[in-house]
Amino acid sequence: MSPAIRPPQLNDYILLLCLTIIWSSAFLAIKIAVPETGPVWLAASRVTIAFLITLPWFLWRGAVFPTNRRDWTFIIVLSFINITIPFLLISWAQQFIDSGVSAMLLGTTPFLALTFNHFATNDDKFNSAKLIAVVFGFAGISLVVGEGVMDQLDESWLAQAAIIAAAICYVCSSIMVRKLSAMPPTRMTTLVMGFATIQLITLGLIDGFPDINSISTNTWMTILYLGIFPTGLAAILRFQLIRKIGASYFSLGLNLIPVFGVSLGAIVLGEKVSWTVALALLLIVSGLFIARLKASASNARKQNT
Repeated sequence: MSPAIRPPQLNDYILLLCLTIIWSSAFLAIKIAVPETGPVWLAASRVTIAFLITLPWFLWRGAVFPTNRRDWTFIIVLSFINITIPFLLISWAQQFIDSGVSAMLLGTTPFLALTFNHFATNDDKFNSAKLIAVVFGFAGISLVVGEGVMDQLDESWLAQAAIIAAAICYVCSSIMVRKLSAMPPTRMTTLVMGFATIQLITLGLIDGFPDINSISTNTWMTILYLGIFPTGLAAILRFQLIRKIGASYFSLGLNLIPVFGVSLGAIVLGEKVSWTVALALLLIVSGLFIARLKASASNARKQNT
């Protein structure tokens, strides 16, 4: 049985901040590596490395496998929706749009989740804070995506749509994870990554190998970083933090991913932050904190009654 969650301590906040920056840096790493590897092999490489990172943890904690055909099917479908498809979409999209824009658009996943849950559940409906948050979030999306629509239906607009589609995949996979609550999360992550590794390597073999000789040392190091930190170790740290401080406090840190993603793109790659991107970022982050702080206040009241 997992221990009861506790209030976050200073070291928890520091670890959460580090994890947020690591996750945000994934967009930067993808932007650097994908021109030389292509989207399929980049996704396959990072997931394979992450699987090798999480496998020892899986074995050390005690291997746990599904016990029936339904749960095995869930794991396989989850590997497609939670890893294979969104990783491919994000890698493909970043050939055409900035890493900061990718981070910001993917940061709208909580708004999509709020909307999905309102229509799909009986106990997670819109309240005033959630409604304001969703309006802010979709206003931010409209500023970024709408600008491309007004110009023309080109790769840039389609790439932005691909990032939003990846966000929808993550929302759907989160709903699926709740259906498989009996599986320990760290072990489930390893199994999902294992199946995703098989899927992506198979797609890579069909797509054809990239020119290995043309891949620079810098790109190889970027791929290694992407697999070890934002994909592998981050998954383990995520579950450890949630187990200690709970999902609500953990989600507060994730709200900063769009901020760090845009900032890293501007600082490291010199990506231009237009006024539309800056305003969209302000709307999205404001909406995230409105929804999360309201939810935290509500939980606190319940615990005191």
